[in-house]
Amino acid sequence: MSELVTKSVARKQLKRKLATRTAVVRLAGFIVIAIVVAVLGVLAAAALYAKGQNNDKYSLKSPSGIAFSDFRGYEDWPVVSSARTDEVLKVIVGNPAMIQAYKSGIPGNGQAFPDGSMIVKLQWKPKKSTEAQFAVDVPDVFKQAFVMEKDSKKFPKSGGWGYAVFNYDAASDKFTADPTSLSDCGNACHTAVKAKDYIFHPYQKR
Repeated sequence: MSELVTKSVARKQLKRKLATRTAVVRLAGFIVIAIVVAVLGVLAAAALYAKGQNNDKYSLKSPSGIAFSDFRGYEDWPVVSSARTDEVLKVIVGNPAMIQAYKSGIPGNGQAFPDGSMIVKLQWKPKKSTEAQFAVDVPDVFKQAFVMEKDSKKFPKSGGWGYAVFNYDAASDKFTADPTSLSDCGNACHTAVKAKDYIFHPYQKR
């Protein structure tokens, strides 16, 4: 009789141990799942934040429907040329398709830039350097991005090129689509260089 009682007690203790072990395993599983969910939440939030930051600029469209997002990454495009007026310093950059076309001899060879070519004129208000030991103008406040994109189907009436201006306000750190860009220089000015496929600046020697 005593032996039966001992075995019964042993079985109960074994069941308790197994139940405890199962509970611990389940708890550990829940903890792992909670950690994974938390990490994914943080990553998703970071992605949404980054997207939101980009959308401040890349959600913009010009009055003529040109999306700033078409020029995503222009900040790192190669330099084509530069220019200077009394009011602004300009750096002209081109996307890979534009640069490749330049290097193939366009427009000097009489050929037109292919669809997908894009060029951006970045414009700064200049200031006199207070550090250089000689007189030199350097960029001060960024003013605007003047953009052009080649799409013969979308812009058949302007030589295949679409034009837009996106202004920058340093105080708010915001870009806005220029509401007057439809009447901006754009195609009206660029017809002067129609023979060069409406592009003023050559790819400068470096």
